Amino acid sequence: MAMQPWFTDAKLGIFIHWGVYAVDGVQESWSFYDDIVPYDQYMSQLDRFTASRYDPRDWARLFARAGAKYAVLTSRHHDGVALWDTAYGDLNVGRDLIGGYADALREQGLKVGLYYSHSDWSHPDYASTRKPGRPPELEDNRYSEVAAEDEDLQAWERFLAYRDGQIRELTSRYKPDLLWFDGEWDRSEEQWRIPELAALIRSEVPDVVFNARMLGEGDYATPEQGAPVVPPEGPWELCLTINDSWGHQHHDHNHKSVDQLIRYFTETIGGGGNLLLSVGPREDGTIPAEQAQRLEGLGDWIARHAEAVYGTERGLPPGHHYGPSTLSQDRRTLYLILFDAPRAEINVRGLLSKVRGVSVLGSGTELAHRVTGGLHETPGVLWIEPPAGPDLDPHATVLAVELEGELELYRGAGRF
Repeated sequence: MAMQPWFTDAKLGIFIHWGVYAVDGVQESWSFYDDIVPYDQYMSQLDRFTASRYDPRDWARLFARAGAKYAVLTSRHHDGVALWDTAYGDLNVGRDLIGGYADALREQGLKVGLYYSHSDWSHPDYASTRKPGRPPELEDNRYSEVAAEDEDLQAWERFLAYRDGQIRELTSRYKPDLLWFDGEWDRSEEQWRIPELAALIRSEVPDVVFNARMLGEGDYATPEQGAPVVPPEGPWELCLTINDSWGHQHHDHNHKSVDQLIRYFTETIGGGGNLLLSVGPREDGTIPAEQAQRLEGLGDWIARHAEAVYGTERGLPPGHHYGPSTLSQDRRTLYLILFDAPRAEINVRGLLSKVRGVSVLGSGTELAHRVTGGLHETPGVLWIEPPAGPDLDPHATVLAVELEGELELYRGAGRF
């Protein structure tokens, strides 16, 4: 199926890691998987998980102010604890925390995403075999020690029935626009029965978007925690934490600055991707002020430069401009992003298209420009007068380069 246009134009999504792990502020699921926290101690958080101040409308309004167009909530992580009153399995929070979230997002015009882990490290019938190539450091998991030849195939069938039941609940109740799968490394596409799972989901939500961890059915790639030096081909999404943790951890105060987040964001959209920025609500459902403030700061910058964000595609390849750039969908306006106040003229190399004009996005100030050099088919260098004073944005300044025709670049051996 073709990628849904809303996804590639969304640019920013919010990843919400919320679960019982927020009570003690331990790492979600992995803390017991890696024997950092005893399993019983980890699960004791379930009785102390209150969601007492949970207001999904507050979330949705904040996400909209941040400039996000979708959000993804952890409906069930690897620990097996469901955030809705599922009829399948024994672990859930005893009430529905997803319905209000879905309704609130849609009230703000945001698309609804749900995270779901293929794996369930608490389920008594969970898979015991491992997909070839599993990382060695995870081979000693005490919850999955049975060899492939000793596997209980009936137990695996029961597990798949449980999984399908939960997925059917999620899709029929909430009609998610996007399903973000995880935990796929334990098994192969065939063992997970991914084609059958995809068919089940699409019977309820035909236009659903899948991430790549829906093996063989994914619509886009999902690198994590570091902007790729070479952006993936096709649609992709960078998953990034605001501090160093996905979920709420009381001790983690190492928050990225608004400047850093704008850099991550612009480098991502300049490479054709979306940024999925993670927040970790407290167990009561409130988002920490430090994270909300950074979302607001990012949203303020996006609002001032929306023209260079929405309705754009990946910009110049590396080497043409020292910084990210985006390109309007008609390929006639190039947006150059400047992180620092320029000390000299800004240059763009390899531009074959003629330039009609250059202005500062936001203020509209026109900047002088000229082209120097060039021989035969080799283009010269475009030099742009540096913006100054009030034309400089405190975080990142954007220049709009209007072209006389569609963007055309020289790539050394020919045209691009």
